[in-house]
Amino acid sequence: MVHAERAALIADLERLDDGQWDRPSLCDGWTVHDVVAHLVDTARTTRLGFVLGLVRARFDFDRQNALGVERERAVSPDGTLERLRRVASRTSTPPAPLDSRLVEEVVHGEDIRRPLGLSRAYPQEAVIRSLRLQARTPASFGGAKDLLTRVRLTATDADLAVGTGSEVEGPVLSLLLAVCGRPVGRDELTGPGVGTLTTPGRVRA
Repeated sequence: MVHAERAALIADLERLDDGQWDRPSLCDGWTVHDVVAHLVDTARTTRLGFVLGLVRARFDFDRQNALGVERERAVSPDGTLERLRRVASRTSTPPAPLDSRLVEEVVHGEDIRRPLGLSRAYPQEAVIRSLRLQARTPASFGGAKDLLTRVRLTATDADLAVGTGSEVEGPVLSLLLAVCGRPVGRDELTGPGVGTLTTPGRVRA
């Protein structure tokens, strides 16, 4: 599923012009080009490489991600896209659950696609597994376990409900994006817990 998402994103990126690569993504401070470079970096990451990189970044996850973008972003979009093609079939992973790779591909895919007006019909299983992982991952590791003690998410397009507290309903992809701190449309989510779920300031690469 990870390889399929990388291939689908590559197909979308091949149609972009340089101006679109420079557009702001849903990740604060990152352009589309930056997000693609980040995906190249995470695809190359091994368990040992992650630990060494974290030490070099003085145990600062955001600094580690920024250094990865700087390292993998080529001078031109074509160069970065070629780097993504080269790593698209890799199976390496940092010391994290395998489904974290799905979270990376789905959420960052939307970080790129939504600002450009592109859409993808993601396989439902990939999105459900991504949301379930975020639901059991602490905020200190980029997850939403703490948040879901205050809101209950119910998917309107899948047999999925997680969390406790004020109800929020919506498509599973919209729920995933919201727990990852991404902005979603006002018409995508409903329920008394929407305000809690969509509080700004939780975006993390």
